[in-house]
Amino acid sequence: MAATDEAADGLRAMIAKGELAPGRQLPAEPELCARLGVSRGSLREAVRSLAALGMLESRHGAGTFVSALRPGQMLAGFAATVDVLPLDGLLELFDVRRPLEAQAAALAAARADEQVLARLREVQKRLATSEDEAERHALDREFHATLCQASGNEALAALADVLRARGSHYSIYGAPEAETIRLASDLGHEALINAVAARDPAAAAAAATSHLSQTEVWLRRYGPAPDGGPAAG
Repeated sequence: MAATDEAADGLRAMIAKGELAPGRQLPAEPELCARLGVSRGSLREAVRSLAALGMLESRHGAGTFVSALRPGQMLAGFAATVDVLPLDGLLELFDVRRPLEAQAAALAAARADEQVLARLREVQKRLATSEDEAERHALDREFHATLCQASGNEALAALADVLRARGSHYSIYGAPEAETIRLASDLGHEALINAVAARDPAAAAAAATSHLSQTEVWLRRYGPAPDGGPAAG
C-alpha cells in the first residue's frame, strides 16, 4: 500500500473511532507523521484527498479540521462521479432513486407543514407556465429537492439529490411527445402535492414511484443526448 493511502486510512480510522471528532483540529504534522509512520509529503497528500471527500476542511490561518461530517457534505465526492454517467448508467440509478424518493415522499406526507406545501405548490405553478427548458429543469429539481428535504432525513435527501442531478443533463422536453410528457409530469407533481396535503404516506410513495417510472420510460424510449452531445446509441 502506498504511503499516501496508509496516511489516509490512518486518518479515516482516527475519525471513525472518534479520536478526531467533528470540528476538531488535526494534531501537528510531526505528531501525526510519527503516529501514522509516514512522511510529511504523504500526510499532506492524504489530507488533500480527504478534504476533497468532505471529511476534512482547511481554515485559512487556523489549520485543518475534521468537517461536521454531515451527509450532504460527505456525498459531494460521489456527486462529482454521478455527474459524468452516460445514459445507461443514469437509467440504472432509477432502480435506486425510485425507492429513495418514494420513502422521502412518504415521510414528507407524515411530517410536512403548510410552509412546505405552499412551496411545492408555488414551484409547480411556475413549472406549469414556464416555456424555458433550462428553467423547467431547475424548477423540477427544486420541486423534488423540497419534497425530499421535507422528509426530515438529511442523508436520504442528500443522496436523492446526488442521484437526481445527472438527470437534468438529459432533456426529454424536445421529444415528439413533448406536450404529453410535460402534462404527465405536471400531473405527477400534482399527485404528490395532493398526497402530502392529505397526509397520506402510502399515496405519496405510490405517486413518487409512478412519476419516476414514467420518466425512466421516456428516457429509455428517446435516448436523449447529454447537453447537446452525441445521441445515445
